[in-house]
Amino acid sequence: MFAIAITFAGRISSIKASEIREILKITEQPNIISFAGGLPAPELFPVEEMKVVARKVLEEAGRQALQYTTTEGFTPLRQKIAQRMNAKFGTAVTHQKVLITSGSQQGLDFSGKILLNEGDVVLCESPTYLGAINAFMSYGPRFVEVPTDDRGMITEELERIIEKTERIKMAYVIPDFQNPTGRTWSADRREKFMEIIGRYEIPVIEDNPYGELRFEGQSLKSLKSLDTKGLVIFLGTFSKTFCPGYRIGWVAAEEEILEKYILVKQGADLQSSTIAQREIAVYMEMFDLDSHVREINSVYKARRDLAISTMEREFPGSLSFTRPEGGLFTWVELPSHINAREVLVKSLEREVAFVPGGSFYPNGGHENTFRLNYSNMPEDRLVEGLRRLGSILGEFMN
Repeated sequence: MFAIAITFAGRISSIKASEIREILKITEQPNIISFAGGLPAPELFPVEEMKVVARKVLEEAGRQALQYTTTEGFTPLRQKIAQRMNAKFGTAVTHQKVLITSGSQQGLDFSGKILLNEGDVVLCESPTYLGAINAFMSYGPRFVEVPTDDRGMITEELERIIEKTERIKMAYVIPDFQNPTGRTWSADRREKFMEIIGRYEIPVIEDNPYGELRFEGQSLKSLKSLDTKGLVIFLGTFSKTFCPGYRIGWVAAEEEILEKYILVKQGADLQSSTIAQREIAVYMEMFDLDSHVREINSVYKARRDLAISTMEREFPGSLSFTRPEGGLFTWVELPSHINAREVLVKSLEREVAFVPGGSFYPNGGHENTFRLNYSNMPEDRLVEGLRRLGSILGEFMN
């Protein structure tokens, strides 16, 4: 080994490895029962359908599919995304307000690059998505966590924080089946949030990867549908409702805002995969994406139900955890004296993985929490993993 004489940019020192990704390296071992990643169930990927789609795309438009395309993305796909957003989330967007990104994670990074200077404030739920924290962190912001309960961000606390905080540049939220808690904002919280945001004119990043993964209850209006001032920047993705390997997501925003995202994307990667965009668009023409999503929801609901019933039976009775109406996660809170990272060490010894909750708090603390994913493991391994974890938690409680 030798010393490398390179001086790195100061911002790189603030970037840390994703704890989830580091844990996922361990979970690649086939014997590990993993509740760590937000991974879809691979058996639900439409492999046979995509064989047909890929052949059709290459036979009918192979040269175009393998060529560069515009930064904004493949127009027919953008049109389908706009139509789907309007039908599912009550928005009124056109394809001109949609930019294709390389997963919604790229949309998060671009949002930080466009909106944040060092020392600016990001308002967020408490806890919030680790991937967003990492994406924004390199731009040097200060995170202010807004107290959050089972109905979402507490708007009285939000307004109090806004009134006393300078340099607020944006709010980042996940109103539907939040990562990591699985919670969903109530209708009245959404309306009050948008009323406050509109009054103070704060840009909002509405991250919506899970909105279609509803198992029960009524769908609620997206923040974007309640936006009367063009403040909401909506991030969507096909990763959870289709296939994450395509890395196709999107940003939906007013054209004046979207222009900034397009400029940043041109500098980052020119465009997202041409062939991936065309294949998803053709799939949506040839097959029924709604039917595919219903199949996903049926499987995930069964696994959610099985996970919750197993946790109720196997976990110590004094623990609390969320019971989400959709999405991929439940959130566990331990007594304050128990550190979930120490639980994870014991858990990995018994070949079970999860993500400790402290990483989801940008300002630290709350080490007595952890996130469990129920979508990825088949039913027998789901039950066995939760049984082992319940036994480990019982040892810590005692």
